[in-house]
Amino acid sequence: MDKNVDVISVDDDQKTAVEIKDSASQNSVNRPKKTKVVLRKVERRKSKRVTGIKLILLSILLIPLFAYLYIISLNSDRLINNVLSIVMLVLTIVSVVILILGILMATMNKKVKTGRKVKTWFKVIMGIFLTGYVTVSTAVMVLLYGPSNGFRDWLVTTAMMTMEHQYLAEWFYNDATIHEVLSRNTLIETGEDTNPDLVDIGGGISQGTVYANQYEEQILKHDEGNDVYKIIDIKEKNFKGKMAVVYDPSKVRIGVSKGIGMYSGAYGQMITEIAKANKASIAINAGGFYDPDWNSYGGVPHGLVVSNGKVIAETGHGRAVGVGGLIGFNKENKLVLIQGRVTGSQAIKQGIRDAIDFGPFLIVNGKSSYVNGNGGWGKSPRSAIAQRKDGIVLLLIIDGRQTASAGADMNDLVSVLLKYGAYNAANLDGGTSSAMSLNGKIITNPRNGVFQAKTRAVPNAWIVLK
Repeated sequence: MDKNVDVISVDDDQKTAVEIKDSASQNSVNRPKKTKVVLRKVERRKSKRVTGIKLILLSILLIPLFAYLYIISLNSDRLINNVLSIVMLVLTIVSVVILILGILMATMNKKVKTGRKVKTWFKVIMGIFLTGYVTVSTAVMVLLYGPSNGFRDWLVTTAMMTMEHQYLAEWFYNDATIHEVLSRNTLIETGEDTNPDLVDIGGGISQGTVYANQYEEQILKHDEGNDVYKIIDIKEKNFKGKMAVVYDPSKVRIGVSKGIGMYSGAYGQMITEIAKANKASIAINAGGFYDPDWNSYGGVPHGLVVSNGKVIAETGHGRAVGVGGLIGFNKENKLVLIQGRVTGSQAIKQGIRDAIDFGPFLIVNGKSSYVNGNGGWGKSPRSAIAQRKDGIVLLLIIDGRQTASAGADMNDLVSVLLKYGAYNAANLDGGTSSAMSLNGKIITNPRNGVFQAKTRAVPNAWIVLK
C-alpha cells in the first residue's frame, strides 16, 4: 500500500511539471513579435557600445605609438627608414579613424546599459596606465624635439663622446642636427703652452693661518700626520667625486701596465694593480687607449707615454682626441701642457719625465678655455689633473651615470678646478675608466656603459708614490 502511494505521488509531480512547461511554452508563443524585435535592437546597441569603448581604448594605445614613431622618422635617418615612415603615417591615420569610430559608437548608444559591471579597481588601474602612457610618451617627444635645446644638447654631446653609445643620438637625430648641436657646444682652448716659470713650487701653507676661502682651507690645511696628500670629497648639485691633493709634485708619476704595448696581445691592468706594482698610495686613470670594439684589453695606449724619463709607447694608432696634447711633468716637477702632437724624442729633449697624450686643456697659465654650451663633451664620469701656482697637484675624479651623480661636462671641471686654485689643468680619459684608488682600494664609484659598478683595465695611470 505504501508503494502504491509513492507511485501516485511521483505521477502527480510529473503532471504538474508538464503543465508548467506547457504554460511557459504557450506564453512564449503568445509573446508579441514586437517585443522580440526591441530586445534584439537593445542587444545590438549594447554590443556596439562595448565595441566602441574597446576601439577608444585601443586607439589611445596606438595613436601615440605610431604618431611618435613617425615624428622620429622625420628627424632621423637610421632608426626608421622611408618605407617604415610611410607605414607609421598610415597607421597613425588609421588609428585616428578608429578613435573617431569608437567615439561615435559609444556616444550614439550611451543611453544603453551594457549590463557588464567593471570593477572599480580595474577602472582605476586602466585610467592610471593610459594617463601615464600618454603623458610619458608625450614628455619624451617634447624633450627630444621641443623648443628647448637643453635635453637635446645633453643627449647628443654625451652620446657622441662615448664612442660606444653614439647610436643613442643617431637613433633620434640626423647628421645635420647632430652637427648643429656639436657646433653649438664647443670648447676653445687658449692656444698656449704652459710656462713652467710661472709656477713657484712652495708646498702651500699648512697650519695656523687665515685662509682666503673654504676651498683654500681645504687645500692648505694638511691632514694630521700626513704631509704627502689628502683626499677631499667633491659635492656639487648634480655630481660628486673625489680630489686628491698632492703636496709634493715629485711623487706624481706615470705608472704603466705590465702588458702595455703596440700589438693585439697587449693588455691593461686595473689602477689598483698598477699602484701596487709601483708601491703607490693613490692612482687615477690617465690616457686613452685603442679600443676598436669597445671591449679590448686596454693595453694599447693612444699617442705618447713617457715614464721616469723613458718613452714607453708611441703607438701608430694616433691620438685619442683631436684637442689637447702632451700632459706631463718635467724634471722640475712642474705640470707641462704642450698643444698638438709631441714625439718621444721631443719630449725627452724638453726634459719631460712623465707624460701621456690627451685633452682638452682646461686651464693654461691661469686662463681657462672658452666653453660654449656644455663644451661638446656632454656629462659623463670625468678625470682631470691640475697644478696650482704653488706647485700642489690636484687629481680629480667625478662619478657619473648614477642618480646621485649624473657626471660632469667641461664647464663643471673648469668650475671645480678654479675653485681650488688650479693654474694649469687638463681633462683625462673619462667614462668607464674614471676611478681613483687609495691604498689598494677604489674609493670612487665608477660605472661602465650599462651602469654597472665597474671600472676597467687601462694602459697607464697617474700614481702618487708613498
